[in-house]
Amino acid sequence: MGVVLSLSGVGRTFGTKAALENVSVEVAAGQFVCVVGASGSGKSTLLSIVAGLLAPTSGTVTLGGTPVAGPGPERGLVSQSGAVYPWRTVERNIAFGLELLGLSRRERRTRVDWYLAETGLEPFRRALPKQLSGGQRQRVAIARALACEPEVLLLDEPFGALDVQTKEDMQVFLRSVWRDTGTTVLMVTHDVEEAVFLGQRVIVLASDPGRVAADVPVTLPDDRELTAKRSPEFLALRAQVEDLVRGYHRRHAGAVA
Repeated sequence: MGVVLSLSGVGRTFGTKAALENVSVEVAAGQFVCVVGASGSGKSTLLSIVAGLLAPTSGTVTLGGTPVAGPGPERGLVSQSGAVYPWRTVERNIAFGLELLGLSRRERRTRVDWYLAETGLEPFRRALPKQLSGGQRQRVAIARALACEPEVLLLDEPFGALDVQTKEDMQVFLRSVWRDTGTTVLMVTHDVEEAVFLGQRVIVLASDPGRVAADVPVTLPDDRELTAKRSPEFLALRAQVEDLVRGYHRRHAGAVA
């Protein structure tokens, strides 16, 4: 697998405060990589830079060898709120980016139909977002992002506002969609269990400023189900990542004190 996304020495300051410092990460095509860290580690800032919503103060971000200089359709972004359009039906939400890309009506319909089926939203094709549950609205947001066939799907705490059962349902759903589409995924989450369950790698960021503390490979089968969370291997990996996150947080807190 070739490298599709590369961050090299990325830093970002806000005034005199450094949010990120010397962050270097490479993501291979088709990989699912999760980023975790305590408050102040710059997780969302990092994702905003990759999305092209923020410019790095130092370092570079490249996608397929091309420098990232702003937002673009080759990067699909889904946030915690999902931000679906309340006046558009489910199918018209999914079609939105395809309209901007200028795809023909036939191609838009083909892609929308496929993602409606893939995400289990076919029965809600003509529903408005207000008629959907929180999990269903996030499925719409993910389907809309994927329908444009981005090189990388960027996820910023996408299930953070959902209840525990819905969150786990969405985790299984997301892994299924990732396996079916082969899309490269970079996801930010504060939930270590979620990161270990979803990712093939977990990047741990230290805090103030945010910097890479560890890059932990997840040695679990890619076809894992929720029962994997009870396995000794999973519990050991979760404990390892939690210890890393807490360890770097405690060191920073002690230094500040």
